[in-house]
Amino acid sequence: MTALHQVLNERFGEHRVSEIVVESNEIPLLLLDLELRSPIKVIVTNGLSDYKMPVPEVLAGLEYNEIYFCLPSYWDLDEIDNPRMNWVFNWIQRLVKYVTEQKSWFGHGHTMPCGKDMSSLSETMNQNHLFLSNPILLEQELAPLKMDGHSVQFLGIIPIFGDEMDYKQGKGTLKLMRKFLSNGITEMLDDYRGTVLQSKWRLYKR
Repeated sequence: MTALHQVLNERFGEHRVSEIVVESNEIPLLLLDLELRSPIKVIVTNGLSDYKMPVPEVLAGLEYNEIYFCLPSYWDLDEIDNPRMNWVFNWIQRLVKYVTEQKSWFGHGHTMPCGKDMSSLSETMNQNHLFLSNPILLEQELAPLKMDGHSVQFLGIIPIFGDEMDYKQGKGTLKLMRKFLSNGITEMLDDYRGTVLQSKWRLYKR
């Protein structure tokens, strides 16, 4: 059992933390079964924090991260062949591979296009970028933890639309986060949400 697994057992209880089977060349993953207002599942990396990220000096203390997807109750992880459900496993591994192989770093507000062609994540998840965020819905549950003498942060992976990406580039992360919060958008995956940016014709529609 890894140190992270043990610490999460202590935080949530052993019955709420389990290992996810992955390929031998992939980073281990943990599944958290949590109870908020409704049951949710969280897929979180189990070892990305072994990699010390070369963060800018101003972000000293944020070198160690784990990333996660927060799944709604309707998400069925047993449908391993269903592309509407299983893309989360592919993308969490791709993000880990990118940051470690490029010897780069992840922080709040970082974004990643979904491939060179920026395709939609699935038939139902039309977003085409991934946005890393400090926990919103899980702010208390996934607060930073102390492990191996340093602080480990959690970053949620939020799918966003192309226009939201453009807005973030033009207006900044803070203003995009304000849009999310005012529209009730968190790191919880939602196949049914639309962009938080209304078109002008909608603004003037009567």
